Amino acid sequence: MGSSHHLADALSGPKRLAATVRRGLGGRWAQRKGDSFTKAYAVNLSHRLPLLYLVVVFNCVLMSLRFQSLTPVWIFLFGPLVIGSFAIWRAYYWLPDRVAGRSMATLRSDLRGMSWLGAASGLVFGLWAMLLSAYGDESSQSFIHYIVAVTLFSGVLGLGHAPLTALRIAFALTIPTSLQTLFSGHSNALEVVLVQTVVTALLLLITNGHHRDFVKLELSRQRLVRRERQAALLAKDNMLQATVDPLTGALNRRAILARLEAELAAKHTGTAAAWLALIDLDGFKHINDTYGHAAGDTVLAAIASRFASVEHVKSYGRLGGDEFAVILDAALDEAAVRKLANDLSDALRAPVIHANAVLRLSGSIGVHRVAGRSASDCLERADAALYKAKEQSDGTVVVFSPDDETELLQRATITRQFNNSNLEQRIKLVYQPIVDLTDNSITGFEAFARWSPDGQSWLTPGQFMSLAVATGRTGEMTRMVLARAMSECRTWEQGRTLSINLAPRDVMRAGTPDVLSQLMDEAGAPPQSIILEVTERALLDDPKRAEAQLKAFRARGFRIALDDFGAGWSSLSQVHSLPLDIIKIDQALSRALASDPGARALVSSIVSLTWQLGIDCTIEGVEDEAQAETARSLGIRLMQGYHFGHPAPAEQAMARLASAA
Repeated sequence: MGSSHHLADALSGPKRLAATVRRGLGGRWAQRKGDSFTKAYAVNLSHRLPLLYLVVVFNCVLMSLRFQSLTPVWIFLFGPLVIGSFAIWRAYYWLPDRVAGRSMATLRSDLRGMSWLGAASGLVFGLWAMLLSAYGDESSQSFIHYIVAVTLFSGVLGLGHAPLTALRIAFALTIPTSLQTLFSGHSNALEVVLVQTVVTALLLLITNGHHRDFVKLELSRQRLVRRERQAALLAKDNMLQATVDPLTGALNRRAILARLEAELAAKHTGTAAAWLALIDLDGFKHINDTYGHAAGDTVLAAIASRFASVEHVKSYGRLGGDEFAVILDAALDEAAVRKLANDLSDALRAPVIHANAVLRLSGSIGVHRVAGRSASDCLERADAALYKAKEQSDGTVVVFSPDDETELLQRATITRQFNNSNLEQRIKLVYQPIVDLTDNSITGFEAFARWSPDGQSWLTPGQFMSLAVATGRTGEMTRMVLARAMSECRTWEQGRTLSINLAPRDVMRAGTPDVLSQLMDEAGAPPQSIILEVTERALLDDPKRAEAQLKAFRARGFRIALDDFGAGWSSLSQVHSLPLDIIKIDQALSRALASDPGARALVSSIVSLTWQLGIDCTIEGVEDEAQAETARSLGIRLMQGYHFGHPAPAEQAMARLASAA
């Protein structure tokens, strides 16, 4: 056992020495790993190795010519034929065009094999040179030393991108040739060997330094490439974010408007101009409220995908919410674009499946030919057509017409007038009595606003309320109307009520209950004498919030009337959950009472509902005795309309109350 340990210890020394040599010859001199480095090494070597191999061929020829008369034929021909042929083959093998077409695996194999193959080639070249040197005199031997040195120095300098190969070639050439020189008896043997050794060592150090610089440069280049790649990916991602709606995959608002601008920039006119279609989804809010926003997102993505499959769609994008813009081919005439839009509307009706739920909706579409205007003008006209489509019914298509252009310009003019007008000066109030047919007494008045663009012609709320909404002045107008009405028509002093209409936005606006309550307190009006009338449309967008707002009005003492009932969306079963004091039956039902059994049946149901809920019922728009008698026969006692009095200024309304007393 002891002898085995001693043997192992004896062998461990040479093993450690061999490992140290391998690390020295490999670790600090080896090429870097990795595909990028492999490619860089191969490319750079392909521009150097062919030249180095040609130097070897040239030197072989020179030495062969010098010794052709001194050595046997096979010896002096060995260099040019064998070594030269090998060098020419390797030069051809490392031509740049051939290297560029090789796979990464082949390049890795070439670089691995190059180091030992180079050392072996150097050793063969050195042995041949030594063999030649044995046949020559001192002058010929000096020539051999010179050629070997030139070949070695050229190889070491040329292999800056393969320092390990240069190192091995240096050992393969320097050691045997130097030993031969030292023992050849040459007069300058020691000096020649010393110079060759020192210069070779210096060149190897320089070569290794070049390699380190090359590695640093390549690492820097690789970092730059990675940064450029990351920048390109970031730019691509930014481009997607800048142009693509992430929810639907369609163009986003900015991108689709840019496409519209491009269409306009082409300055096409007449039938050469493209069409712009604006699409708004009918019933989308119901899907969001009922099934959740995930269902709404599914619907939007499904709808966008349908645009992609429609012929003649040049581009499409999501403007926001549930509104899309589609640019249609200019080759379509008006009839064709109308048909295409109707087909598209039908396609939107196809159900969307989400979490085992079948979601159904439709889309209203407004279309306008885009020639000759700015993008905002085109959007305004397509939006006007869309607005008209939504007013008609769900899923309707409207193409913007010359008549629509005239109407739009008129509306733009009057909108500017409303926006610039002093409401205190341009709005007046008139009051219509509400009569109790039980004793023909007046129970109160409803205030109606009239607005004048010029101080001469006066428009009804149905004609100007949309202007107030468009200009954002509904809140201002409501506050002014309520304050003025309570100032000039103090009906509560005669024990009567005063009714004020609230715009849908006023019903939903936070803080409105507090503002109106403060105005009521400043006027000294008892809360129960003020009736706030809201329409069914005010409850459409957010029924839960609307209900909370109505309760806030009630909490401050106001009475609440649901106006125009029977003309909108509400069903009899929905009314019971609202905090109401009065239901006012729409005048369209009033006009039909005397002649339409269906209208009478519906009114009778409404009256029964109000009795069950314990609230009052008023019918509007009563214009003659026949309507009044029919309403009375159905159990209605509170009535309003021209039959009982036209809206009149506050002085006349208060005078009528005074005469009734």
